[in-house]
Amino acid sequence: MTERLIKSHKIRIGDISISYHIKKAQTSSTKVILFLHGFPFNKNMWRQQLDALDADTTGIAIDIRGHGNTTSGHGFFSIDVFAKDLRVFIEKLGIEQAVLCGISMGGYIALRAYELFPEKINGLILCDTHSKADDDTAKQKRFDSIQAVLNHGRRPFSIGFIERVFSKDSKENNSDAVELIKSSIRRNSINSICSTLLALAARTDTTAVLEKIQIPTLLIRGKEDIITNHEDMVQLYKTIKDAEFVEMERCGHLPNLENPEHFNRLMLEFLKKL
Repeated sequence: MTERLIKSHKIRIGDISISYHIKKAQTSSTKVILFLHGFPFNKNMWRQQLDALDADTTGIAIDIRGHGNTTSGHGFFSIDVFAKDLRVFIEKLGIEQAVLCGISMGGYIALRAYELFPEKINGLILCDTHSKADDDTAKQKRFDSIQAVLNHGRRPFSIGFIERVFSKDSKENNSDAVELIKSSIRRNSINSICSTLLALAARTDTTAVLEKIQIPTLLIRGKEDIITNHEDMVQLYKTIKDAEFVEMERCGHLPNLENPEHFNRLMLEFLKKL
């Protein structure tokens, strides 16, 4: 049996070129999972999940507009634009339906995608994310971050980000994950970081769609996450009809990197049920 390799490709979508990793199923199965990274990361944060997939599942991890190796196009970012890019990508690859696995910003995109084209989505894995729009305090924090990046560059921004996204245990004992995220942040342009911060500040509230979600949904949160709070994810759990909620010990905002073995077990068990 030939080894399944993760391959990298690019595809033209409207005004951008989307870069993505793909690991194709070895069977005739049409099961597909699409991974959506957080801000300001890229598709490489999902390599351990792609590696873990069963032979009957095709896995695809994309670089969202302006991140990683995907171009910025017109440069005006919004969660809406990211979701519509995803729709065209799915259609262009001829995917009938896919599970969306999104972390943080990727979760915002997944929920907006479900609002726009639920017929293309047959499962959701929502990690360290929620449905609410930014309040004024959160908006101001993003505006302050933009000013700091413009004044001081990416390095101080990335150092501050590392402090917030990982648990204490991960910062002390998982140098590979920390270095991956540092390099991911620094690979993004200042324009892309600032444009995405504006997109996050301007995103719409997707709470109204939660009770309309009619597909299996797995909710995962790092128990030590200081960015996405417990109560916001409990709201997802209580409102989405067919939802399961798991909190992972000794993990912060990026549990798929902090404890990939546990995360992958949860993901594989969920995919088997579909």
